[in-house]
Order: sequence, then structure tokens, then C-alpha cells
Amino acid sequence: MPRIETALTRLLGIEHPIFTAPMSGIAGGALANAVSHAGGLGIIGPGADAAAIRREVAAAGNARVAIGFIAWRLERNPSALAVALEAGPAAVMLSFGAPAPFCARIKAAGCMIICQVQSVAMAQEALDAGADILIAQGRDAGGHSGNVRGTIGLVPAVVDIAGSVPVVAAGGIADGRGLAAALALGAAGVSMGTRFTATRESLWSDARKAAVTGGHGDQTVQTRIYDTLNDPDWPRMFPARMLRNPTYERWEHNEADLEAVAETERTRFQATPPEDLSQRMVLAGEAVDLIHDVPSARYVVERIVAEAILVLRGGAALVRD
Repeated sequence: MPRIETALTRLLGIEHPIFTAPMSGIAGGALANAVSHAGGLGIIGPGADAAAIRREVAAAGNARVAIGFIAWRLERNPSALAVALEAGPAAVMLSFGAPAPFCARIKAAGCMIICQVQSVAMAQEALDAGADILIAQGRDAGGHSGNVRGTIGLVPAVVDIAGSVPVVAAGGIADGRGLAAALALGAAGVSMGTRFTATRESLWSDARKAAVTGGHGDQTVQTRIYDTLNDPDWPRMFPARMLRNPTYERWEHNEADLEAVAETERTRFQATPPEDLSQRMVLAGEAVDLIHDVPSARYVVERIVAEAILVLRGGAALVRD
């Protein structure tokens, strides 16, 4: 099939400019294996946990994959980085915190550094730390992201300061139109989370996948309620985007009241069954409207590339001399 060649594909030696987001509890070794064997780069999200890193690297088999970390959690468990580097990943991805404390060790191991950023200032910090690839993540993204910049404005602004460092777009991208748009903004590829949650290889349950395929972007909200009830240590500048549900609606206009009873409510909330989605929350980005099936990750990669090629060729036909 035709290919889209960019600075990203050349740097990493991959066929297609598509990453999986390293979503904890979703992006395990099986998903990373499928995406990498399809020609993209699968990125495992094991958390800063040595046992999970070894388990998911083993599940990735012979695939060339990367490993992603939340930087502020890695600061609390720095030994996890050594376990990751022992596995010889194609790259280590860092997000949601300062990358500089880890970059020298990653470089010394001969490993590339991918830094996800949510502002131009964060992008400059990552470049100064030695990032080989930047992911510019807009607030359109599912799960945690910044709370200020949208993808379409952030990506070209980061491209303008990145020089020869490839920039990957993230947030609100789930089909070939999104990949083509990212390339038009100057990005060298895309990273997708929500789209890959609804694949056969995702670690999510069928119920959560069904929530994604039946969800709508208008239902998504960016909120601190998710973290107050799940993990209050998350920095406030990185709220989570999720689908509205009764738990959200209960506290939507009463977040101050929730904070006042957070410990009690957190205990009650976490005692509910994980698949009770009337209580538990489903993370999803604004592109959830575009997701209607649960195919293999390989099919997702190949379909998105084919769609993007059609869009790019069609766009060229709009130009008149």
C-alpha cells in the first residue's frame, strides 16, 4: 500500500507515522505489539511499576516498542526507569512533569526520548533537556492533558520552535482526516489514545469499549472530579477528559463540596464495581464521535493511513494554477 513518509518515520525506522498513547490499564504489550507490527510505534503504559513493565514488555513479544512514563510518578519510583531501559525499548516517553531529571540516563542507554507537552513553554523545556521527539497534546485529548491549549493551535506553535525535532500531534485525532490535518499543521505524525481504547487488543473491558463506540464528543468534559475520586495526587494543571455520567453530574456544580468530603467519597466510590459505569468513569477525547467499531489495532493503523492518503490527494486537487 502507499506510504506517508515523514521525519518521524525516517528517525524511528517505522512505516507509518502513528503512535499509541501509553494509557495505563489500556495500552499493554498486546496493543503495542499489534501497532508496531502494523508499521507504527506501539507505546506501553505500565506505570512506574517494575512487575508491570516486565509483564507488558513480555506481552509485546518481538515487537519494537516504546515505554511511556508519567514523569511525576517516575520521580517517586526512579528505579522503574532502570527496569524499562533493561528491556531495550525503541524510546522512552515522558509526560506530565519535568523530563530533565531522567534524560541523561535515557541517553546513556542509547535510547531515544519522546516528550509529551501541553504548552510551548513545556516544549522548550523538553527541547533543552534533549528530547528527540515532541508530542504536542491539546486539551481535546481523552484522559489527562493540559487545560489551556487546543490541538489545532498548539501543534504549529510547537513545530515553529522545534527545528529539526519531529513533532507529533495528539488530542482529538481518530481517523485519517485527523492525520492529514496534523501533517498540514506541520506535524510529522499523530499519537492516538481514545481510538486505540476501542480495539481488540486494548486491555479495557467490552463495557468500556462499548461506552466509547456509543459516546459523543459533546458528552465529554474536562474535570478534576475524576482525580479527586481516583488519584488526588494528579497535578491540578492536568485535568482529565471523560464521558459524562451520574457521578460527574452529581458533583458538576459542587466540586468544592466534593473536596470537603473527598476522603469519604473516594472510599465509597472505589468500593463500587469497576465495571459499574453509572458510577465509574470512562476517559475519552473529543474525537469519540468518530469511533464506531472495535477492530484490530492493525486495521485501525492501515485504515487511517489509507484515509489520510485519500484526503491529502484530494486536497492537492483543490489547488489551481
